[in-house]
Amino acid sequence: MKFLEKKLGRLVLVVTAVWLFFFLALNSMVHDSPTMDEQNHLARGAAFVKTGDPRLSLEHPPLVNSLSALPLLLLPDLQLPLDHPSWTDLQPPDVYWYVFADQFLWHANQDVTRMIFLGRLPIVFLTLGLALVGFHFAREFWGRPSGYLAFFLLLFEPNILANGRLVTTDLGGALFITLALLLVWRMWAVPGWDWRRLLAAGVGLGLAFGSKLSMLVFVPILLVMSLFPIFNAKAQRRRGVFRRLTQLGVAGLISIVVVWVIFGFEWGAFRFPSEVLAGLNEFSGPMPTFWAGIDQIVNVSRGGRAAFLLGETTTEGFLLFFPVAFLVKTPLVLLVGLLGLVWLGWKRPSSRPKLLYLLIPAALYFGVSVISNINIGYRHLLPILPLIIVGVSGLPTLFAGEVQGKGKSWHGEDTGHSLAISMILAGGILLPSLFIHPHYLSYFNLAADGPANGAAILADSSNDWGQDLLRLQNWLAENGEDSVRLGWFGIGDPAYYGMQFEPLPGFPRAEFLSLWNNPPFDVEAPEPGLYAISASSLWESHWEARHVYAWFRTQEPTDRIGYSIYIYDLR
Repeated sequence: MKFLEKKLGRLVLVVTAVWLFFFLALNSMVHDSPTMDEQNHLARGAAFVKTGDPRLSLEHPPLVNSLSALPLLLLPDLQLPLDHPSWTDLQPPDVYWYVFADQFLWHANQDVTRMIFLGRLPIVFLTLGLALVGFHFAREFWGRPSGYLAFFLLLFEPNILANGRLVTTDLGGALFITLALLLVWRMWAVPGWDWRRLLAAGVGLGLAFGSKLSMLVFVPILLVMSLFPIFNAKAQRRRGVFRRLTQLGVAGLISIVVVWVIFGFEWGAFRFPSEVLAGLNEFSGPMPTFWAGIDQIVNVSRGGRAAFLLGETTTEGFLLFFPVAFLVKTPLVLLVGLLGLVWLGWKRPSSRPKLLYLLIPAALYFGVSVISNINIGYRHLLPILPLIIVGVSGLPTLFAGEVQGKGKSWHGEDTGHSLAISMILAGGILLPSLFIHPHYLSYFNLAADGPANGAAILADSSNDWGQDLLRLQNWLAENGEDSVRLGWFGIGDPAYYGMQFEPLPGFPRAEFLSLWNNPPFDVEAPEPGLYAISASSLWESHWEARHVYAWFRTQEPTDRIGYSIYIYDLR
């Protein structure tokens, strides 16, 4: 009877958590305007689903984008601008998918709100899938109770919630690499060869590489992990290393086949963008877009992009960007829990292999991110969050003094303390998410003085990604304002929503971007009027010489739309 009561209680908790997750995700995403990259991902997916041609999927493989685009097939009048040069001629070079996406979302079709909503829905379900993978990962490592805790933490961690409602590849990449790491662990954890586990690991890696190109970083990481003697007895270590390397190689070959399937068995002339590999373009082969995408990503990484950190901007990258981003945007309970995990986990020899398997890949991926010149958002750290959460979910079990087998419960003298730790972890994740709702992209922890201070620390997808345009429109209507002087940062078209505005310097829409060298106001003493300025525009995050909005940065805003648009009423 007690067993049935426990089982029923767990079922009630899981169902309640899932319903609360769906409410928070859907309630927040319907009020978010299209964010900076969403139109690009949705257009790529729609083009591939409708034509089977992955030519737009150069920097992003089509798996996650295609999942986002599938619900769009429910729209009977969906149009693709296939006669536009951005499709027929791949013009202009290097940015043709941006042009195609703008044509697709804002010109060829007239129902942006419905298209974005439908495109976001699959990502919400992928987030639920990530929580399920985390459940199985933690259950296998620490026991069933830790599995439920990991499931809960992954559903409500604010950075996962922020990206788990948007049409991008970030959440999908985190999901599939977490799944791949779990399947590789299962492949390596048994002696000898288990062909079913080997096949599963290969498919998992293929799904990860077919979801986001940056997941290829885990290839050398897994090579390093195969060398660690954490899977076999001492007498079998050398043989075990050789076996793991061989298994990883076979799984890698399987993953290439999976990626080729994801690209729709594409075969054609290679189109490498770099001069070094351009000589190969006279040949044909499988999935040329995938190989060209890897070349493109390497080129972009070398060149860098504009990055903003603590009031400074550079295109060469900040070594402190990801350490600072990690410290100010990761919930404090996870930061403290991570320290506790290292301390408690290392004290117990039986938990060290699992601790190393979780934290070494996370640390290596973090290290690669730190030395990268691409510093455009905390979202690039998303793949390490599930590993940290799976690890931290084991704290109650470790504290109880015993690593339990799969499916068992905590027991012993420390059961009460273990439950208390679980409650602290769950509350430390859920309460910040409830507090920041629905502005998850702008989440900053208390060490950073909360989201109100976030714009001075990080920009772009870490805070202001153009998500509050619809909320600005509602604010103007509620306050009886007919027009506004708008310094907009985002791909959303204010004119599409019927907004009356005078453009000020912003990014990246042409009517805003063209004004930086000749602002339509006195930058030292702005004229009377109602000004709405995006946080990234206010801090001029994409320009090293920041003088256009310097006067506004010294003023207290009249109001704020979410945490990403500042209102200045100078009338």
